[in-house]
Amino acid sequence: KVLHDWNDEGCLTILKRCKEAISSQDKVGRKLIIIDMVVRENEQVNDEASSLTKTQLFFDMLMLVLVAGKERREEEWAKLFSEAGFSYYKITTIVGLTSLIEVYP
Repeated sequence: KVLHDWNDEGCLTILKRCKEAISSQDKVGRKLIIIDMVVRENEQVNDEASSLTKTQLFFDMLMLVLVAGKERREEEWAKLFSEAGFSYYKITTIVGLTSLIEVYP
């Protein structure tokens, strides 16, 4: 959970460096694994989902105030991955607020 500490420019720099590093490896199994928060869209599914979304938005404000970073929605992650030169990503929600993000060159 390092990328949420950075604004979009800083995050993009980190992602580009990661892309360079894994692109120089063998082609089999290359991917970047990120454990971070993906802010949910307005989900009216149930009270638990609503509570998690509110907590994620609180963390977004906290990151902004403390380190000028941010928690990102899936669309924001997708834009960063594309700009960094990655071709595909997969997001899997894991425990609580965090998600496993697999990003492929």
